Amino acid sequence: MAHSLYEWLWQHEFWLPPGITWEDMQESEDTHYPQPRDLLLSIPFALILVVIRRAFERAIALPLSTKLGVRDKQRPKAQPNPVLETFYSTRCKNPEEGELSSLAKQCKLPVRKVEKWFRRRRNMDRPSLSKKFCEASWRFTFYIISFFTGLAVLYDKPWLWDHRECWTGYPQQPLQPSLFWYYMLELSFYWSLVFTLPFDVKRKDFKEQIVHHAATIFLISFSYCANYIRIGTLVMVIHDASDCFLEPTKIFNYMKWKKTCDSLFMIFSAVFLISRLVIYPYTVLYNTYYYSMEIFQPFFGYYFVNVLLVTLQLLHVFWSCLIIHMVYKFVLQGTMEKDMRSDTEESDKDEERDKIREKDKNGITYFSNVASNGYIQRNGSEPLNRAHLANGHAKER
Repeated sequence: MAHSLYEWLWQHEFWLPPGITWEDMQESEDTHYPQPRDLLLSIPFALILVVIRRAFERAIALPLSTKLGVRDKQRPKAQPNPVLETFYSTRCKNPEEGELSSLAKQCKLPVRKVEKWFRRRRNMDRPSLSKKFCEASWRFTFYIISFFTGLAVLYDKPWLWDHRECWTGYPQQPLQPSLFWYYMLELSFYWSLVFTLPFDVKRKDFKEQIVHHAATIFLISFSYCANYIRIGTLVMVIHDASDCFLEPTKIFNYMKWKKTCDSLFMIFSAVFLISRLVIYPYTVLYNTYYYSMEIFQPFFGYYFVNVLLVTLQLLHVFWSCLIIHMVYKFVLQGTMEKDMRSDTEESDKDEERDKIREKDKNGITYFSNVASNGYIQRNGSEPLNRAHLANGHAKER
Protein backbone atom coordinates (compact mmCIF):
# COMPACT_ATOMS: atom_id res chain seq x y z
CA MET A 1 0.00 0.00 0.00
CA ALA A 2 2.87 2.36 0.80
CA HIS A 3 4.33 1.71 -2.64
CA SER A 4 0.97 2.48 -4.29
CA LEU A 5 0.68 5.71 -2.31
CA TYR A 6 4.22 6.64 -3.32
CA GLU A 7 3.46 5.98 -6.99
CA TRP A 8 0.26 8.01 -6.80
CA LEU A 9 1.92 10.93 -5.02
CA TRP A 10 4.75 11.25 -7.53
CA GLN A 11 2.70 11.11 -10.69
CA HIS A 12 4.29 13.49 -13.16
CA GLU A 13 0.85 14.97 -13.91
CA PHE A 14 0.83 16.47 -10.42
CA TRP A 15 4.29 17.95 -10.45
CA LEU A 16 5.24 18.68 -14.07
CA PRO A 17 3.61 20.55 -16.96
CA PRO A 18 1.77 18.58 -19.67
CA GLY A 19 4.11 16.71 -21.99
CA ILE A 20 6.95 16.48 -19.42
CA THR A 21 7.70 13.30 -17.45
CA TRP A 22 10.23 12.32 -14.82
CA GLU A 23 12.30 10.65 -17.53
CA ASP A 24 12.90 14.10 -19.00
CA MET A 25 14.35 15.17 -15.65
CA GLN A 26 17.04 12.49 -15.41
CA GLU A 27 20.38 13.68 -14.06
CA SER A 28 23.72 13.34 -15.77
CA GLU A 29 27.30 14.07 -14.78
CA ASP A 30 27.02 17.71 -15.79
CA THR A 31 23.32 18.33 -15.13
CA HIS A 32 21.63 18.10 -11.76
CA TYR A 33 17.96 18.62 -10.97
CA PRO A 34 16.25 19.04 -7.58
CA GLN A 35 15.51 15.69 -5.92
CA PRO A 36 12.82 15.35 -3.21
CA ARG A 37 15.18 13.34 -1.02
CA ASP A 38 17.41 16.43 -0.75
CA LEU A 39 14.79 18.03 1.50
CA LEU A 40 15.55 15.51 4.24
CA LEU A 41 18.85 17.32 4.77
CA SER A 42 16.94 20.34 6.10
CA ILE A 43 15.95 18.45 9.28
CA PRO A 44 19.48 17.85 10.64
CA PHE A 45 20.48 21.31 9.42
CA ALA A 46 17.54 22.76 11.38
CA LEU A 47 18.68 20.97 14.53
CA ILE A 48 22.16 22.37 14.00
CA LEU A 49 20.65 25.86 13.72
CA VAL A 50 18.79 25.30 17.01
CA VAL A 51 22.09 24.41 18.71
CA ILE A 52 23.82 27.42 17.15
CA ARG A 53 20.96 29.63 18.28
CA ARG A 54 21.18 28.45 21.89
CA ALA A 55 24.94 29.00 21.91
CA PHE A 56 24.51 32.43 20.33
CA GLU A 57 21.88 33.52 22.85
CA ARG A 58 23.90 32.40 25.86
CA ALA A 59 27.36 33.49 24.72
CA ILE A 60 26.55 36.68 22.81
CA ALA A 61 22.97 37.94 23.04
CA LEU A 62 22.43 37.57 26.80
CA PRO A 63 25.70 39.30 27.86
CA LEU A 64 25.00 41.96 25.23
CA SER A 65 21.55 42.63 26.68
CA THR A 66 23.14 43.23 30.10
CA LYS A 67 25.72 45.64 28.69
CA LEU A 68 23.06 47.56 26.77
CA GLY A 69 20.97 48.03 29.90
CA VAL A 70 18.10 45.68 29.15
CA ARG A 71 16.50 45.03 32.53
CA ASP A 72 13.87 42.41 33.25
CA LYS A 73 10.73 43.78 34.85
CA GLN A 74 10.16 42.85 38.48
CA ARG A 75 6.77 41.20 38.51
CA PRO A 76 4.76 40.65 41.69
CA LYS A 77 4.54 36.92 42.36
CA ALA A 78 1.32 35.07 43.01
CA GLN A 79 1.04 33.70 46.53
CA PRO A 80 1.16 29.87 46.74
CA ASN A 81 -2.35 28.46 46.56
CA PRO A 82 -2.80 24.74 45.76
CA VAL A 83 -6.44 25.07 44.67
CA LEU A 84 -5.84 27.94 42.29
CA GLU A 85 -2.58 26.43 41.03
CA THR A 86 -4.33 23.14 40.20
CA PHE A 87 -7.07 24.95 38.31
CA TYR A 88 -4.48 27.07 36.48
CA SER A 89 -2.38 24.08 35.44
CA THR A 90 -5.09 21.62 34.49
CA ARG A 91 -8.13 23.60 33.36
CA CYS A 92 -7.83 27.25 32.42
CA LYS A 93 -5.39 30.13 32.81
CA ASN A 94 -8.03 32.81 32.36
CA PRO A 95 -11.22 31.69 34.16
CA GLU A 96 -14.64 33.18 33.51
CA GLU A 97 -16.56 35.22 36.07
CA GLY A 98 -18.56 32.21 37.30
CA GLU A 99 -15.41 30.15 37.74
CA LEU A 100 -13.77 32.99 39.64
CA SER A 101 -16.72 33.11 42.04
CA SER A 102 -16.61 29.35 42.58
CA LEU A 103 -12.86 29.42 43.23
CA ALA A 104 -13.26 32.35 45.60
CA LYS A 105 -15.75 30.34 47.68
CA GLN A 106 -13.44 27.32 47.76
CA CYS A 107 -10.47 29.40 48.88
CA LYS A 108 -12.54 31.70 51.10
CA LEU A 109 -11.10 34.73 49.35
CA PRO A 110 -12.67 37.79 47.73
CA VAL A 111 -13.24 37.44 43.98
CA ARG A 112 -10.98 40.42 43.43
CA LYS A 113 -8.04 38.66 45.06
CA VAL A 114 -8.62 35.49 43.04
CA GLU A 115 -8.69 37.55 39.85
CA LYS A 116 -5.46 39.28 40.88
CA TRP A 117 -3.86 35.90 41.63
CA PHE A 118 -4.58 34.62 38.11
CA ARG A 119 -3.35 37.85 36.59
CA ARG A 120 -0.07 37.65 38.46
CA ARG A 121 0.26 33.93 37.75
CA ARG A 122 -0.12 34.53 34.02
CA ASN A 123 2.48 37.28 34.14
CA MET A 124 4.90 34.91 35.88
CA ASP A 125 4.74 32.66 32.81
CA ARG A 126 5.40 35.46 30.39
CA PRO A 127 8.88 35.71 28.85
CA SER A 128 11.34 38.15 30.30
CA LEU A 129 12.66 41.16 28.43
CA SER A 130 16.09 39.57 28.11
CA LYS A 131 14.52 36.50 26.46
CA LYS A 132 12.78 38.72 23.93
CA PHE A 133 16.05 40.56 23.31
CA CYS A 134 17.93 37.31 22.70
CA GLU A 135 15.28 36.01 20.32
CA ALA A 136 15.22 39.26 18.33
CA SER A 137 19.02 39.32 18.18
CA TRP A 138 19.17 35.80 16.76
CA ARG A 139 16.55 36.50 14.11
CA PHE A 140 18.21 39.77 13.16
CA THR A 141 21.54 38.00 12.74
CA PHE A 142 20.00 35.29 10.58
CA TYR A 143 17.93 37.63 8.41
CA ILE A 144 20.94 39.81 7.70
CA ILE A 145 23.01 36.77 6.72
CA SER A 146 20.18 35.27 4.69
CA PHE A 147 19.30 38.50 2.88
CA PHE A 148 22.85 39.25 1.78
CA THR A 149 23.38 35.60 0.90
CA GLY A 150 20.34 35.81 -1.35
CA LEU A 151 21.64 38.98 -3.00
CA ALA A 152 25.07 37.40 -3.50
CA VAL A 153 23.48 34.32 -5.08
CA LEU A 154 21.05 36.20 -7.31
CA TYR A 155 22.81 39.38 -8.38
CA ASP A 156 24.18 37.77 -11.57
CA LYS A 157 21.09 35.66 -12.30
CA PRO A 158 18.97 36.85 -15.27
CA TRP A 159 15.60 36.21 -13.58
CA LEU A 160 16.34 38.77 -10.88
CA TRP A 161 16.19 41.50 -13.52
CA ASP A 162 13.91 39.94 -16.16
CA HIS A 163 11.12 37.99 -14.45
CA ARG A 164 10.15 36.10 -17.60
CA GLU A 165 13.50 34.32 -17.29
CA CYS A 166 11.99 32.40 -14.36
CA TRP A 167 10.24 30.20 -16.94
CA THR A 168 12.82 29.93 -19.70
CA GLY A 169 13.35 26.21 -20.26
CA TYR A 170 11.08 25.24 -17.36
CA PRO A 171 11.03 22.65 -15.83
CA GLN A 172 14.36 21.49 -17.25
CA GLN A 173 16.38 24.09 -15.42
CA PRO A 174 19.58 22.66 -13.88
CA LEU A 175 20.10 23.18 -10.16
CA GLN A 176 23.16 25.25 -9.32
CA PRO A 177 25.03 24.52 -6.06
CA SER A 178 24.62 28.09 -4.79
CA LEU A 179 20.83 27.88 -5.23
CA PHE A 180 20.76 24.51 -3.48
CA TRP A 181 22.55 25.80 -0.38
CA TYR A 182 20.47 28.97 -0.33
CA TYR A 183 17.33 26.84 -0.34
CA MET A 184 18.66 24.59 2.41
CA LEU A 185 19.54 27.62 4.54
CA GLU A 186 16.05 29.07 4.32
CA LEU A 187 14.18 25.79 4.70
CA SER A 188 16.31 24.73 7.67
CA PHE A 189 15.68 28.06 9.38
CA TYR A 190 11.90 27.76 9.14
CA TRP A 191 12.04 24.17 10.36
CA SER A 192 14.08 25.41 13.34
CA LEU A 193 11.37 28.01 14.05
CA VAL A 194 8.79 25.24 14.09
CA PHE A 195 10.93 23.16 16.48
CA THR A 196 11.34 26.09 18.90
CA LEU A 197 7.81 27.48 18.53
CA PRO A 198 6.60 26.08 21.90
CA PHE A 199 9.54 27.75 23.67
CA ASP A 200 9.64 31.09 21.83
CA VAL A 201 7.81 34.25 22.82
CA LYS A 202 4.11 33.73 22.07
CA ARG A 203 2.63 36.78 20.44
CA LYS A 204 -0.94 37.75 19.72
CA ASP A 205 -0.69 36.48 16.14
CA PHE A 206 0.53 33.05 17.27
CA LYS A 207 -1.98 31.20 15.07
CA GLU A 208 -1.06 33.32 12.06
CA GLN A 209 2.60 32.53 12.72
CA ILE A 210 1.85 28.81 12.60
CA VAL A 211 0.01 29.23 9.30
CA HIS A 212 2.87 31.34 7.97
CA HIS A 213 5.56 28.81 8.92
CA ALA A 214 3.53 25.89 7.52
CA ALA A 215 2.78 27.70 4.27
CA THR A 216 6.41 28.77 3.93
CA ILE A 217 7.76 25.25 4.49
CA PHE A 218 5.24 23.75 2.08
CA LEU A 219 5.96 26.45 -0.48
CA ILE A 220 9.74 26.03 -0.27
CA SER A 221 9.48 22.24 -0.35
CA PHE A 222 6.99 22.10 -3.20
CA SER A 223 8.83 24.72 -5.24
CA TYR A 224 12.02 22.69 -4.81
CA CYS A 225 10.43 19.39 -5.86
CA ALA A 226 8.66 20.96 -8.86
CA ASN A 227 11.79 22.97 -9.73
CA TYR A 228 10.24 26.36 -9.06
CA ILE A 229 13.69 27.33 -7.80
CA ARG A 230 13.88 30.65 -9.58
CA ILE A 231 10.55 31.99 -8.37
CA GLY A 232 11.27 30.58 -4.90
CA THR A 233 14.51 32.54 -4.57
CA LEU A 234 12.65 35.76 -5.38
CA VAL A 235 10.08 35.03 -2.69
CA MET A 236 12.76 34.45 -0.07
CA VAL A 237 14.75 37.60 -0.85
CA ILE A 238 11.60 39.77 -0.79
CA HIS A 239 10.60 38.41 2.62
CA ASP A 240 14.04 38.81 4.19
CA ALA A 241 14.30 42.47 3.08
CA SER A 242 11.74 43.82 5.55
CA ASP A 243 12.59 41.37 8.33
CA CYS A 244 16.07 42.90 8.49
CA PHE A 245 14.46 46.09 9.84
CA LEU A 246 11.81 44.51 12.08
CA GLU A 247 14.14 42.74 14.49
CA PRO A 248 16.44 45.72 15.24
CA THR A 249 13.29 47.77 15.85
CA LYS A 250 12.38 45.31 18.60
CA ILE A 251 15.91 45.36 19.97
CA PHE A 252 15.97 49.15 20.35
CA ASN A 253 12.49 49.02 21.87
CA TYR A 254 13.76 46.65 24.56
CA MET A 255 16.72 49.01 25.10
CA LYS A 256 14.30 51.95 25.59
CA TRP A 257 15.90 53.89 22.72
CA LYS A 258 12.57 55.39 21.74
CA LYS A 259 13.62 57.74 18.91
CA THR A 260 15.79 55.11 17.23
CA CYS A 261 13.02 52.55 17.63
CA ASP A 262 10.42 54.88 16.12
CA SER A 263 12.68 55.76 13.18
CA LEU A 264 13.47 52.12 12.43
CA PHE A 265 9.82 51.20 12.69
CA MET A 266 8.88 53.81 10.09
CA ILE A 267 11.62 52.48 7.79
CA PHE A 268 10.44 48.91 8.40
CA SER A 269 6.83 49.91 7.68
CA ALA A 270 7.79 51.50 4.36
CA VAL A 271 9.94 48.53 3.31
CA PHE A 272 7.30 46.01 4.42
CA LEU A 273 4.38 47.70 2.67
CA ILE A 274 6.32 48.27 -0.55
CA SER A 275 7.89 44.80 -0.66
CA ARG A 276 4.83 42.80 0.43
CA LEU A 277 2.01 44.80 -1.16
CA VAL A 278 3.73 46.05 -4.34
CA ILE A 279 6.88 44.12 -5.24
CA TYR A 280 5.64 40.70 -4.14
CA PRO A 281 2.32 40.80 -6.06
CA TYR A 282 4.01 41.99 -9.26
CA THR A 283 7.28 40.07 -9.07
CA VAL A 284 5.81 36.80 -7.77
CA LEU A 285 2.02 36.57 -8.06
CA TYR A 286 1.64 38.20 -11.47
CA ASN A 287 4.77 36.46 -12.70
CA THR A 288 3.62 32.99 -11.58
CA TYR A 289 0.01 33.43 -12.67
CA TYR A 290 0.50 35.05 -16.10
CA TYR A 291 4.09 34.80 -17.35
CA SER A 292 4.26 31.07 -16.72
CA MET A 293 1.32 30.57 -19.10
CA GLU A 294 3.59 31.69 -21.94
CA ILE A 295 5.57 28.47 -21.44
CA PHE A 296 3.07 25.78 -20.37
CA GLN A 297 -0.62 25.11 -19.81
CA PRO A 298 -2.11 24.99 -16.28
CA PHE A 299 -1.68 21.78 -14.27
CA PHE A 300 -2.08 20.71 -10.65
CA GLY A 301 1.29 22.04 -9.52
CA TYR A 302 0.55 25.40 -11.11
CA TYR A 303 -2.69 25.79 -9.15
CA PHE A 304 -1.18 24.46 -5.94
CA VAL A 305 1.81 26.80 -5.89
CA ASN A 306 -0.45 29.77 -6.66
CA VAL A 307 -2.71 28.86 -3.73
CA LEU A 308 0.30 28.84 -1.41
CA LEU A 309 1.55 32.16 -2.76
CA VAL A 310 -1.88 33.75 -2.33
CA THR A 311 -2.04 32.38 1.24
CA LEU A 312 1.18 34.23 1.99
CA GLN A 313 -0.25 37.36 0.42
CA LEU A 314 -3.34 37.19 2.65
CA LEU A 315 -1.04 37.06 5.66
CA HIS A 316 0.83 40.06 4.23
CA VAL A 317 -2.46 41.96 4.08
CA PHE A 318 -3.29 40.98 7.67
CA TRP A 319 0.05 42.22 9.02
CA SER A 320 -0.07 45.30 6.79
CA CYS A 321 -3.36 46.32 8.41
CA LEU A 322 -1.75 46.10 11.85
CA ILE A 323 1.26 48.10 10.70
CA ILE A 324 -0.84 50.80 9.01
CA HIS A 325 -2.91 51.13 12.19
CA MET A 326 0.24 51.60 14.27
CA VAL A 327 1.67 54.16 11.83
CA TYR A 328 -1.67 56.01 11.86
CA LYS A 329 -1.57 56.18 15.66
CA PHE A 330 2.04 57.35 15.53
CA VAL A 331 1.28 60.16 13.09
CA LEU A 332 -1.71 61.36 15.12
CA GLN A 333 -0.32 60.97 18.63
CA GLY A 334 3.39 61.40 17.96
CA THR A 335 4.25 58.29 19.92
CA MET A 336 4.63 54.68 18.97
CA GLU A 337 1.87 52.35 20.05
CA LYS A 338 2.87 49.03 21.54
CA ASP A 339 3.31 46.27 19.01
CA MET A 340 -0.11 44.68 18.66
CA ARG A 341 1.61 41.40 17.78
CA SER A 342 3.75 41.34 20.88
CA ASP A 343 3.35 39.54 24.17
CA THR A 344 2.62 42.53 26.39
CA GLU A 345 2.60 42.61 30.15
CA GLU A 346 -0.94 41.80 31.23
CA SER A 347 -3.13 44.15 33.21
CA ASP A 348 -0.50 46.63 34.31
CA LYS A 349 -3.33 49.16 34.61
CA ASP A 350 -5.22 46.81 36.88
CA GLU A 351 -2.16 46.52 39.12
CA GLU A 352 -1.88 50.30 39.28
CA ARG A 353 -5.61 50.58 39.95
CA ASP A 354 -5.28 48.13 42.83
CA LYS A 355 -2.42 50.15 44.29
CA ILE A 356 -4.49 53.33 44.05
CA ARG A 357 -7.38 51.61 45.79
CA GLU A 358 -5.08 50.42 48.57
CA LYS A 359 -3.72 53.95 48.98
CA ASP A 360 -7.24 55.35 49.08
CA LYS A 361 -8.23 52.79 51.68
CA ASN A 362 -5.14 53.60 53.72
CA GLY A 363 -5.94 57.29 53.43
CA ILE A 364 -9.51 56.76 54.57
CA THR A 365 -8.33 54.60 57.45
CA TYR A 366 -5.77 57.22 58.45
CA PHE A 367 -8.37 59.98 58.32
CA SER A 368 -10.79 57.91 60.40
CA ASN A 369 -8.12 57.24 63.00
CA VAL A 370 -7.20 60.90 63.12
CA ALA A 371 -10.83 61.97 63.45
CA SER A 372 -11.56 59.39 66.11
CA ASN A 373 -8.58 60.57 68.14
CA GLY A 374 -9.89 64.11 67.96
CA TYR A 375 -7.14 65.61 65.77
CA ILE A 376 -7.77 67.99 62.92
CA GLN A 377 -5.33 69.89 60.75
CA ARG A 378 -6.07 73.45 59.78
CA ASN A 379 -4.10 75.41 57.15
CA GLY A 380 -0.92 73.55 57.94
CA SER A 381 -0.94 74.70 61.59
CA GLU A 382 -0.25 72.53 64.59
CA PRO A 383 -2.82 69.81 65.36
CA LEU A 384 -5.74 70.80 67.56
CA ASN A 385 -6.91 68.61 70.40
CA ARG A 386 -10.68 68.41 70.51
CA ALA A 387 -10.78 65.82 73.23
CA HIS A 388 -11.45 68.42 75.94
CA LEU A 389 -14.57 70.53 75.46
CA ALA A 390 -15.72 73.39 77.63
CA ASN A 391 -18.99 75.20 77.14
CA GLY A 392 -19.33 73.67 73.67
CA HIS A 393 -16.09 75.24 72.40
CA ALA A 394 -12.85 73.56 71.51
CA LYS A 395 -9.87 74.47 73.60
CA GLU A 396 -6.57 74.65 71.81
CA ARG A 397 -3.61 73.01 73.48
